[in-house]
Amino acid sequence: MSSLEISSSCFNPETKLPLSPPLVEGSAFEPYRGDMDEVEEKSKDIINFTAEKLSVDEVSQLVISPLCGAISLFVGTTRNNFEGKKVISLEYEAYLPMAENEVRKICSDIRQKWPVKHIAVFHRLGLVPVSEASIIIAVSSAHRAASLEAVSYAIDTLKAKVPIWKKEMYEESSSWKRNKECFWASNN
Repeated sequence: MSSLEISSSCFNPETKLPLSPPLVEGSAFEPYRGDMDEVEEKSKDIINFTAEKLSVDEVSQLVISPLCGAISLFVGTTRNNFEGKKVISLEYEAYLPMAENEVRKICSDIRQKWPVKHIAVFHRLGLVPVSEASIIIAVSSAHRAASLEAVSYAIDTLKAKVPIWKKEMYEESSSWKRNKECFWASNN
């Protein structure tokens, strides 16, 4: 059965649907407004560098807000090949004081450019096996355009400015890689 047949068979034209939502006793015809204190929800930037396995669900949960209709994510994973070589894993190192400071600056830049609510940037350090996440960036906003643009800006700027080094581990060798976007790695 096709999905069109499934969805069309779910509706029975004989079924009477209510024209308005049911009234709740004591509602006085007022729509539910939830907790109005949520309007004052403070924006947050959550930055984490960790050797632990990253969870897309956990990171995306951190940026949920009742004020937002969009959560955009970037998840960078270890692929199993590079220029014809079989990649076993990646290894990341970072200069943490500077890396954390640079990510804070990226979050600040994002807030000046787009109306976003929450930002989470999680980067894995140490060994990251094939198919596991190396980085997760999550941004929430009222509308999708702001969070989509902010996530793209965050990963591009992170790769260009944050002191994180990547070593590719192959079957028979390894190689430190530089980000082509990185300002300190440019050939003059």
